[in-house]
Amino acid sequence: MENSTAPKSVGIIMDGNRRWAKENELHKFEGHKAGLEKIKEVLQWIQDTGISEVTFYAFSSENWSRAEDEVGEMMRLVEYAFGAWMDEVVQKGIRIRIIGDRTKFSQKIQELFLKAEESTKSGDKGTLIFALSYGGRSEIIAAANSAMRSGVTEITEESLRANMWSHDLQDPELIIRTGGDKRLSNFLTWQSVYSELFFIDTKWPAFSKEEFFAILEEYSGRERRHGK
Repeated sequence: MENSTAPKSVGIIMDGNRRWAKENELHKFEGHKAGLEKIKEVLQWIQDTGISEVTFYAFSSENWSRAEDEVGEMMRLVEYAFGAWMDEVVQKGIRIRIIGDRTKFSQKIQELFLKAEESTKSGDKGTLIFALSYGGRSEIIAAANSAMRSGVTEITEESLRANMWSHDLQDPELIIRTGGDKRLSNFLTWQSVYSELFFIDTKWPAFSKEEFFAILEEYSGRERRHGK
């Protein structure tokens, strides 16, 4: 049931996949795979909450520096997510957006991104955003360069925002990080200045529906003054 006190936009830093796999004596790739399945589960939870946008921090700009075999495994998972897995999302009427530096991905994956966005652009059941090859600082720098190339002579908040990868998206009112660390790790640096932050110890694949709704309940009781 839709909740009028629920945030309209939520960001989720999905941390703990590898540690979850290790604890369960699984290969780290199984942790990433379980993390992808958790995304589908969370989408089910939010369908009737009033949340219209959710951004998953799926692959940071820093993640490219991980071991070559792990990056390769994650790229295969990205191909799967935007291939067969995406058919389920399309059927749910959800719009897909990808934010980040796409140029670092293979041509095949870039084409899958475009196909996912194009095939879901008329979706009216909410927006699912994947932050891939994403860094908040990189987004700000890219926006400033884009604004200058367009002829802007003075950078303002409006001109900067208009050139961001996330220019058409809402600022997250709530950001959740799983896995125990208490930092944003370059996630939505510009957009998160007034976000309510929740850090939980549970690793992403083990994140539960009860924990999610407990966070929404606590969020509904917070006073958001935006500096006023």
